[in-house]
This record gives sequence, C-alpha cells and structure tokens, in this order.
Amino acid sequence: MKIEVNGKPVEAKAATLAALLDELEYGDMKVATALNRQFVRAADRAATPLKSGDAVEVVVPRQGG
Repeated sequence: MKIEVNGKPVEAKAATLAALLDELEYGDMKVATALNRQFVRAADRAATPLKSGDAVEVVVPRQGG
C-alpha cells in the first residue's frame, strides 16, 4: 500500500503501525509516532491499523547541546 512517512511516499506491506516500524528498521529504537497528525502511544501501535493514503510521522529523539 502507498503511505507517506515523514513527508515522503513509501510502498509498505505492514498492516499496523508497529509492523511498519519494523519494516522501516526502527526496531527497538525509542521513537514518537503520529498517524494522520494524531499521536499514537507505543502501547497502541500494534493495534493501530494502516490504510493506503495514511500519513505517518516518526520522530527519533536526539541528545546534544
């Protein structure tokens, strides 16, 4: 299915947000996620379905100063 990840078109096979993170190789990284501009808690990602046309944002926190 065609979705948008961080503003870029992506062809994904994942059915859920959690599966998409695995597919995109985020693995066990600590990230923040949003689906169609709505924050999705880490605990809810496995139960959050994706559909064609969805917009996903993945934010990786950075340290520094």
